[in-house]
Amino acid sequence: MVPQKLKKGDTIGLISPSDAITKDDLEVINKSICLMESSGFKIKFAEYALANTLGYGATAKQKAEDINTMFQDNTVKAIFCICGGFNSNSTFDYLDYDKIKYNPKIICGFSDSTSLLNVIYNKTGLVTFHGPTFKALTSWQTEYGYKEVMKRFVEGGISLGTAEDTYTTITDGVASGILVGGNLSLVNEMVNGKYKIDFTDKILFIEELYLETPPALVSNYLYNMKQNGIFERIKGIWIGNYEGSVPLEQILLDTLDGEYNFPIIKSNNFGHTEKKTVIPIGTMAKINTAEKVKIELLENCVA
Repeated sequence: MVPQKLKKGDTIGLISPSDAITKDDLEVINKSICLMESSGFKIKFAEYALANTLGYGATAKQKAEDINTMFQDNTVKAIFCICGGFNSNSTFDYLDYDKIKYNPKIICGFSDSTSLLNVIYNKTGLVTFHGPTFKALTSWQTEYGYKEVMKRFVEGGISLGTAEDTYTTITDGVASGILVGGNLSLVNEMVNGKYKIDFTDKILFIEELYLETPPALVSNYLYNMKQNGIFERIKGIWIGNYEGSVPLEQILLDTLDGEYNFPIIKSNNFGHTEKKTVIPIGTMAKINTAEKVKIELLENCVA
């Protein structure tokens, strides 16, 4: 199930499912508001988007109420997570998945939003989008993320990144599957339990913030995934940004230990980096390591 494209005059709704918004954030958020308003869009904050009820953000029920309300609000055509953080998973028990399913629209974010994006796709079948948060539209010294948002959500383009982006082959091969994933630490948390990701026949994309996750902890996450049979189910892996002292692909290859036969590619156009292509979770894609651009979308992700 794909959401509708954005057009000029549409309203973008803003939610804060993770950390509280700080004073420093507001300056950047205002820049993003000016950018999107100058592009022809209206901006609407959810009721608790700027709340700090607990001292580290709004309550789980307040955050979930904002998400549910934004999906039901017919004036809102797309939803952006304002920023990342640590606990968007707190909303899961309070989300109305039926209302989300029957009011499909764009929802976009990255980092901690990984949890929210994957659970909505799992529970409703709605394609969600791993891309810039609203803050990230102007918090980096580049228009890359903004242009990717416009390409995906307004133009309906299906190319991933730009012609200047580089791809590296880690393991040769060709594979097709539905995209799932995002931030590695959050993906790891969704290996088991009530809100686990269905990894069967999927292409898994992963990235990680090195400032919070040293190589040994990356190894911990990947081995946990291996021990729970994740790599036996997937069709391929797409690695994004990680700037740790040991490359993510090196840690991954140590974990896999030659036991699996699927393609692995790497690029630096998603994750905690200035380049943030918009990746549709729930969309069929193909990895072909023989090509210059080693991954492509096989179907439209907006209508």
